Amino acid sequence: MKKIIKFFKGVKKEISRVRWPNKKEMIKYSVATITFILFFAVFFYAFDAIVAVLIELFK
Repeated sequence: MKKIIKFFKGVKKEISRVRWPNKKEMIKYSVATITFILFFAVFFYAFDAIVAVLIELFK
């Protein structure tokens, strides 16, 4: 039981050291993440479409 208590005290200590992002930073990070996801979704969709067309051409 002492090990569990010691573990959670350590967790609490580490959490207090974390620098949490503010609202402005969270918005910036969220926009960057969504942009990144959308870019690669379009990229892989286009790549898949091009490969499908090429496969049909050479069948």
